[in-house]
Amino acid sequence: MHYSGLKVITEGLFGNKGWKPVWRNPAPKAQYDAVIIGGGGHGLSTAYYLARNHGLTNVAVLEKGYLGGGNVGRNTTIVRANYFLPGNQEFYSHSLKLWEGLEADLNYNVMHSQRGLINLFHSDAQRDAFARRGNAMISQGDDAELLDREGVRRYLPYLDFEQARFPIHGGLLHRRGGTARHDAVAWGYARAADRRGVDLIQNCEVTGIDIENGKVTGVQTTRGAIRAAKVGMIVAGRSGQVAAMAGMRLPVESHVLQAFVTEGLKPVIDHVVSFGMGHFYISQSDKGGLVFGGDLDFYASYAQRGNLPMVEHVMEAGMTLMPMIGKARVLRSWGGIMDMTPDGSPIIDRTHVEGLYLDCGWNYGGFKAVPASGWCMAHLMATDQSHDFARRFRLDRFATGDLLDEEGTGSQHNLH
Repeated sequence: MHYSGLKVITEGLFGNKGWKPVWRNPAPKAQYDAVIIGGGGHGLSTAYYLARNHGLTNVAVLEKGYLGGGNVGRNTTIVRANYFLPGNQEFYSHSLKLWEGLEADLNYNVMHSQRGLINLFHSDAQRDAFARRGNAMISQGDDAELLDREGVRRYLPYLDFEQARFPIHGGLLHRRGGTARHDAVAWGYARAADRRGVDLIQNCEVTGIDIENGKVTGVQTTRGAIRAAKVGMIVAGRSGQVAAMAGMRLPVESHVLQAFVTEGLKPVIDHVVSFGMGHFYISQSDKGGLVFGGDLDFYASYAQRGNLPMVEHVMEAGMTLMPMIGKARVLRSWGGIMDMTPDGSPIIDRTHVEGLYLDCGWNYGGFKAVPASGWCMAHLMATDQSHDFARRFRLDRFATGDLLDEEGTGSQHNLH
């Protein structure tokens, strides 16, 4: 089905009776050219780009629950390309360019809103660090503007600029940053992959990975065995568990990251605002809810929920930055299982098993990376060669020491 304004108006006038299922619900076949484990944003985008860029359409996406039921539906929807280190820079720059053409490419409204992202700084040292980051972004070809205090006040007059502990000295404005609708991203990629012949198989949990003579031959699932010469593991916080089926121990820990949304309010926050000292970030959704989050819960867990002390910590940071939100009622919270690497950067690489590929370790950066992750993972699976934009995301860098410590915070998973 081709979406258009005329189609929406016509269906609205005639009772919305002409809409068809957005994608098929096929039974799994006995054999595919490639199988992707994980039906989230990264898995669906990989399947789409395998078909679109490389002509591989005999592909199955296996999801143990429903499509988009994991982290792609449990995040604060921020899209940005404000990274500092080579390796991360070009990857996220490419991802942002894909975001900017995504709706036209998929013929689907993912509600990509380039409302601008402002990272606040609170000291001379932070200002210098953001100036360096801004210069690096501009050198990469992205946009960045360093704002003084009055410059920030023009955009964000509702902040508490004179707080005693963390006075606001200025900010780094990334105009092309913004948000997108997380569910719509999953649905758009699913629909586009299905239209190109990819089988999207829900309620199909992978229980084993078949390996013979060092080569992958397929997977075992709750809906029977499926043979495939290529298998991609793209399961976010479950990466360690799935990789263990292939005898691998990954340098990844799974942590919970909570997010929150308030009742719908009149438009008040036009940008995405990031408060580094309190590790708090906030934007306003199209439905009016304030969407915000903060730190990890700082203990390893597979539970898609969080603890109350971290709820209190995030609320305190929000009140410190903008006391005006104190009377907004929080409607709900949720937790995403973050696959954290020791250096805070992702992994897109082959494994020691021929035909078995890995895409994981997205830390806080998973949602904004969805297009480029799928683009690079599809290239890897189709050609057996790392894409130039993902060449630094090697699995063996933790053994060789060629790390990508974007934040410069050390080699502990929870620090990133």
